Amino acid sequence: MIKVILIDDEPLARSVVAEYLQQHPSLEIIQQCGDGFEGIKAIQQYQPDLVFLDIQMPKINGFEMLELLDNPPSIIFTTAFDEYAIKAFEANAIDYLLKPFSQERFNKAIDKWKEQQSKQLQNTTSLLLESVVQQPSQSNRIVVKTGNKIKIIQVPDVLFFEAADEYVKINTAEGYFLKKKTMQFFEQSLPADLFVRCHRSYILNISEVTRIEPYEKDNFVAILRSGVQVPVSRNGYIKLKEVMGL
Repeated sequence: MIKVILIDDEPLARSVVAEYLQQHPSLEIIQQCGDGFEGIKAIQQYQPDLVFLDIQMPKINGFEMLELLDNPPSIIFTTAFDEYAIKAFEANAIDYLLKPFSQERFNKAIDKWKEQQSKQLQNTTSLLLESVVQQPSQSNRIVVKTGNKIKIIQVPDVLFFEAADEYVKINTAEGYFLKKKTMQFFEQSLPADLFVRCHRSYILNISEVTRIEPYEKDNFVAILRSGVQVPVSRNGYIKLKEVMGL
């Protein structure tokens, strides 16, 4: 039996999927969830084979929910998400159902998933996240796990990002949080008028900078409003001067 979880904040939308699944007796619904927080718990508990996932949900959206999972399951999106945004990840071969959808379209999505259910599909889920999270609508906040809790960080509240082995340390006034991403990912997805890669291991929020001082040969240090000092390389200094208009 194929284990299925439905995650959508609209009960009617979940009931439509449940009804359509009656034509696929090998797929069994083991849990229905009304938001991303419930979805994370259900996925961790039941380890489903397939998830039908809405994108636009309260608290955290579908993409942010997937980011918090170490091994995201196979996903079929059921969404009213803007079609132009959908085109940004359509090429990654994970299917989506644009609401309202018919039984026939639903069946095609199931057939497509069955053809592709393999490690390849899970890799595609990761590729999807790498591309979608960089969309403007997704780049204004960062969702992280801290213990059993979920923390939503507004991007302008980040003081600086720091490389930390396989993670990136997100430094805020409240302390730091770890995210399993690369510095390159954040460099490409953060607003370029607010954040600058000032060093191989640091990305700096320029609104926090009070001054930049020389430090050793061809290197500098940025002094933040909090008093924290962030290393700045020679190339990083050139970038900072350009963006800050110095």
